Amino acid sequence: MSTAILTGQPVPGSSLEGDLRSLGFDVRIASGTAEAETLLAAVPAGQRVAVVDTRFVGHVHALRLGLTDPRFPISAIPGAVTAQQDGRPALTRALARENAAGETPEGGTTLVGSLADRVVTALDTDGAEVHRPELGSLVATVPADPQARNEARQAVASVDDEAVRLKSAVKARDGFFTTHFISPYSRYLARWCARRGLTPNQVTTASLLTALIAAACAATGTRPGFVAAGVLLIASFVLDCADGQLARYSLQYSTLGAWLDATFDRAKEYAYYAGLALGAARGGDDVWALALGAMVLQTCRHVVDFSFNEANHDATANTSPTAALSDKLDSVGWTVWVRRMIVLPIGERWAMIAVLTALTTPRITFYALLASCAFAATYTTAGRVLRSLTRKAKRTDRAARALADLTDSGPLTEALGGPLTKPARRLPGFAAPALALLGGLAVVATAALTGFGGPWTVLAACAYVLTSALAVARPLKGALDWLVPPFFRAAEYGTVLALAAAADVNGALPAAYGLVAAVAYHHYDTVYRIRGNAGASPRWLVRAAGGQEGRVLAVAVLAGLLTGSQFTVALTVLAVAVALLVLVESIRFWVSAGAPAVHDEGEPA
Repeated sequence: MSTAILTGQPVPGSSLEGDLRSLGFDVRIASGTAEAETLLAAVPAGQRVAVVDTRFVGHVHALRLGLTDPRFPISAIPGAVTAQQDGRPALTRALARENAAGETPEGGTTLVGSLADRVVTALDTDGAEVHRPELGSLVATVPADPQARNEARQAVASVDDEAVRLKSAVKARDGFFTTHFISPYSRYLARWCARRGLTPNQVTTASLLTALIAAACAATGTRPGFVAAGVLLIASFVLDCADGQLARYSLQYSTLGAWLDATFDRAKEYAYYAGLALGAARGGDDVWALALGAMVLQTCRHVVDFSFNEANHDATANTSPTAALSDKLDSVGWTVWVRRMIVLPIGERWAMIAVLTALTTPRITFYALLASCAFAATYTTAGRVLRSLTRKAKRTDRAARALADLTDSGPLTEALGGPLTKPARRLPGFAAPALALLGGLAVVATAALTGFGGPWTVLAACAYVLTSALAVARPLKGALDWLVPPFFRAAEYGTVLALAAAADVNGALPAAYGLVAAVAYHHYDTVYRIRGNAGASPRWLVRAAGGQEGRVLAVAVLAGLLTGSQFTVALTVLAVAVALLVLVESIRFWVSAGAPAVHDEGEPA
């Protein structure tokens, strides 16, 4: 329930009260500032409350944007201000100040103008954070006289409120395929869902179920199954676009919805990879190594994105000739689309996978996916390295903390951190990423080249623990220190892949796929907690999961002590244990009242 307090003299013929009721507000009328303050105090603390000038003229969608968005404690548009529970104290103080200022000690006249606008000014003076939505061509104003009111009404009539609302439901920045082949009709699907009372979470769930059915069709290993899988994968993506568009169209943002949207995309894609691998196996072709390689590469690409963005989230003097060139290229229309397509965002990637699944074989699909993702990863990483080397920026403590959390370092690193702090300070600025890269290459190469079992991989894993601890023994504030988390991801996932492939027994690679999927979920969960300013995963969870260096050592030791079949069982048990551990804690956190709402307005790579 929400309450709107209308202030000022009633305006004949105004539809404002009806508009507010259509948005779910219980409307109350205040004859003056004092009565408005009294009515505000009577509204239950848990309700949203709005103060709106009776002379307001504007589009209903302008009111919707200004007064119903759940993401902001206080929001305002000309002639209206609203506050949720967290913003109520600030609104109450501002309104009390206006009430006290209404009459001068000498008995002067009451202040004129919009009370709502004066309250917003008072909120700004108090330092309250007031969200002001971009209205674009929408009208929101408080006319001062009848002529201005007529002009405002004409301006409202000249703009199609619904067309603006529908257009704004689409992300401002999307990939070429999504923009030109999906959004032109998915927005109408979103509106259809809104008019039937469907929620974004329901559409998100439908998208997941459709993708899982697509994976099941691919797992049949038949040509009709592959064709159906490709069609259903595109259908799942249409629903995936529609859920976000529905959220923006109806302003139905929620913490649970943000979490579902963020995690289900990865679950859908990686489940589809598994379905392709199962389908290929039915036809006598084992492509589990390719499926796992695709998941590893895709996850590492995401970690590069997340790590770079966090490292530069609030960097000072954040300038670079490379960044300036990129901004210049963005002014040339066709280069924008080419550059968005090169990075192979989710729309282009899923379209490619769907078409290749329907027309070719799983092996060809994975070859094309690996080649295109590798090119995209090289392009984006090289550009970010150049930006980092050419920009003069000072990394903040917050950025260093975020990078440290993204490394997912566990108890072994904690134990070695103290003794290694002093040696780490003597190392050059590029030492952290160099150590992470060299240590990771050593353990993955040893696992891949020395065969399954034996002491060499265990020794390489022990050395990797030392290099990992040394890499993070000092704050990650170097120009290229954002590379440390993705190097750690590549080392851990690559070690599991190499050892499972070397085991050369049935079930080893699927078990490794399950383990990497569980650990990758933990890493994605950490990213979205950080992006929501809620901190990283709790330390007890990181310790219980062993940390990335602990898991590398554990898998290496298991490979050294067990046979191939026993190793497969051990990987399966480890995958189930990690999955249960991280899923239970993640679900507990994201459905709790204190979880942040993370809304991604850009298309993930």
